[in-house]
Amino acid sequence: MRSRKLTGAAEAAERFRSSCASGGGGGGAMFSAGAESLLHQAREIQDEELKKFCSRISKLLQAEDLGPDTLDSLQRLFLIISATKYSRRLEKTCVDLLQATLGLPACPEQLQVLCTAILREMSPSDSLSLAWDHTQNSRQLSLVASVLLAQGDRNEEVRAVGQGVLRALESRQPEGPSLRHLLPVMAKVVVLSPGILQEDQATLLSKRLVDWLRYASLQQGLPHSGSFFSTPRARQPGPITEVDGAVATDFFTVLSTGHRFTEDQWLNVQAFSMLRAWLLHSGPEGPGTLDTDDRSEQEGSTLSVISATSSSAGRLLPPRERLREVAFEYCQRLIEQSNRRALRKGDSDLQKACLVEAVLVLDVLCRQDPTFLYRSLSCLKALHGRVRGDPASVRVLLPLALFFLSHGEAAAVDSEAVYQHLFTRIPAEQFHSPLLAFEFIQFCRDNLHLFGGHLSTLRLSFPNLFKFLAWNSPPLTSEFVALLPALVDAGTALEMLHALLDLPCLTAVLDLQLRSSPAPSERPLWDTSLRAPSCLEAFRDPQFQGLFQYLLRPKASGTTERLAPLHQLLQPMAGCARVVQCAEAVPTLLQAFFSAVTQVADGALINQLALLLLGRSDSLYPAPGYAARVHSVLSSQFPALCTLKPSLVVELARDLLEFLGSVNGLCSRASLVTSVVWAVGEYLSVTYDRRCTVEQINKFFEALEALLFEVTQCRPSAALPRCPPQVVTALMTTLTKLASRSQDLIPRASLLLSKMRTLAQSSATSSTHSKEGAEAIRTRATELLTLLKMPSVAQFVLTPSTEVCSPRYHRDANTALPLALRTVSRLVEREAGLLPG
Repeated sequence: MRSRKLTGAAEAAERFRSSCASGGGGGGAMFSAGAESLLHQAREIQDEELKKFCSRISKLLQAEDLGPDTLDSLQRLFLIISATKYSRRLEKTCVDLLQATLGLPACPEQLQVLCTAILREMSPSDSLSLAWDHTQNSRQLSLVASVLLAQGDRNEEVRAVGQGVLRALESRQPEGPSLRHLLPVMAKVVVLSPGILQEDQATLLSKRLVDWLRYASLQQGLPHSGSFFSTPRARQPGPITEVDGAVATDFFTVLSTGHRFTEDQWLNVQAFSMLRAWLLHSGPEGPGTLDTDDRSEQEGSTLSVISATSSSAGRLLPPRERLREVAFEYCQRLIEQSNRRALRKGDSDLQKACLVEAVLVLDVLCRQDPTFLYRSLSCLKALHGRVRGDPASVRVLLPLALFFLSHGEAAAVDSEAVYQHLFTRIPAEQFHSPLLAFEFIQFCRDNLHLFGGHLSTLRLSFPNLFKFLAWNSPPLTSEFVALLPALVDAGTALEMLHALLDLPCLTAVLDLQLRSSPAPSERPLWDTSLRAPSCLEAFRDPQFQGLFQYLLRPKASGTTERLAPLHQLLQPMAGCARVVQCAEAVPTLLQAFFSAVTQVADGALINQLALLLLGRSDSLYPAPGYAARVHSVLSSQFPALCTLKPSLVVELARDLLEFLGSVNGLCSRASLVTSVVWAVGEYLSVTYDRRCTVEQINKFFEALEALLFEVTQCRPSAALPRCPPQVVTALMTTLTKLASRSQDLIPRASLLLSKMRTLAQSSATSSTHSKEGAEAIRTRATELLTLLKMPSVAQFVLTPSTEVCSPRYHRDANTALPLALRTVSRLVEREAGLLPG
């Protein structure tokens, strides 16, 4: 152990390194806990500690020998600055030395990579001054470029980097050793700023890509060094093989295998990785557009296609068209190679990844040049038939669906069948795959403009899409917030709102479904600490199968089911970590839903939504803290619905009276009750609905009076039940508003307010309300009581006319409203001063 004392940052990193070294086979859970502890410690390191640690690193970087201590300290520094979302400020001396170390020709590669990672974490920063032109080594060029590109395009760094890479392309041979490090940089430049390349530079890069993609060697690379006893025959390179072990007879691709690769083979792999980006952004025609020779007419004529392909074969193609032809051949070869049975699992996974990219490249080619469409259809239809029944290849279905979505009409493909399979089976069977979940939702988001007539299929499939959300809620919440406006439809809005409110319950049911799976080897990991045998028994019980199947339905059914029995059955799973995470995401999703549904809702739907809010307020899955968070959202949305349709209160008078007639769970629903009470006081008026009658006002007054009595009646234990003071003040205010509209009620309201003022001043109130809460009730009662002594003023203030609510009355100090408010304020202050106590 080192004798010198470490700073807080170094100690944190030292503990992490020690825990990793001693963890051995402790398992992923212990490592995750250790990593989480380390990140927490790194985030807590203060600026003063970081400053001392940077001073120590500066001394190490100035030494002649950059040894293990330097490497260890840089690793710790990277951990500290990457552990927080905000940028850490490093000493300028330390930043300058990091840049200088990155530029040292003899610096070890691992140190250079760490310096690069630290400088990228600081980006964008004005303190960086890396020079691209003074760097000669290709690996250093790539590292410096990554830092400059992370800076953004402040001083045209992207253009400088792109031009530097192009100069390297022009000055070196295609098989030169430096290009392997620079090609990924060029791919990034193309994406960030596609317009920086001139025509001759784009032509040069297209030619280089053709060479790398089509003419890479079919022999394996030589070993780095031979042993003393090795023979020349043993050192001879062997042939490249396919994933099934057969000797390759066609050109090299990313799916070709071997023990060692040559430089041009590495360039082949990197060229394919940037191919799609280059096809999209290269050339004057811009992303995704067709060539200027108008091939749109060829899309509808097979004869034109045959003529075009035969003429293309007989002449020398321009570089851009030649690249497209080679890209098409390369993708066809990858699809052929994917049919082979891989000997290793890693190669099998690579096959699927390459299939995804190959189909995406073919989609770009067909959009840019329709002659490729008819040459691609046969193999892609066969590929779709092969992978649709293979759960392991499910990710390939997404780019295939995109292809058919883009070209289905021209290709005479039954796109509806493709999408029915895509939206029906995949979410139901693969919801537990986080990567697929993200790609699936991203596919839906990015291609909404292409769905057209298939948008109804997407909207009706929201119960299946919600399975992705229920199981992967933390990373998918923002994606669904962006997708929900496209999913919300007036016909399914009510069912969707029920589904959102039941989302934590769906998470619990999906957990049970996986636990009951007959193929345990295929099941993903879950919270093994949870033991819920009663829930598993209920899941298998035929008595509840109807409710479980409704919750797991693949498409919108047009009906709603009350799932309260399931809430009770699945209560033991309410504390499951995944359920809790899902419950935390629901309020955000509800806000997004209401923002979208109010854009399409008519009067009848608004009424139904309001009733649903009231009905579901006491029927929620009992996840910890879930009801309180949902009630907070519902309480803000109910007034918003009333604002959209003020007549809602009159039309739903019977339902609102029923809701306000019960105090069961009042404390847990206090925010929603307050919103409903406020809405009654605001909108139960002939100003908003001519159908409002004195009889209705009297009925609401009696209901609210009884409710106020229930929550404020004297009981043996306390003068007031444990009810938030906001509910009491809202009830008093609404009762006063109603009394001002039906003046026969003023005596009753005045008597009630007098009692409330007296009750708020009593000593018994302190056992239920805080001093501030009791004072708020007393003050509100006093103010309202004073207003009721002047009925005409009370009606003017509490129920202003539409003209008075006009902004002009608030901006102009000489108009009636400011004058009236000043007069009322003086009267209220005078009356309050004369009141006893």
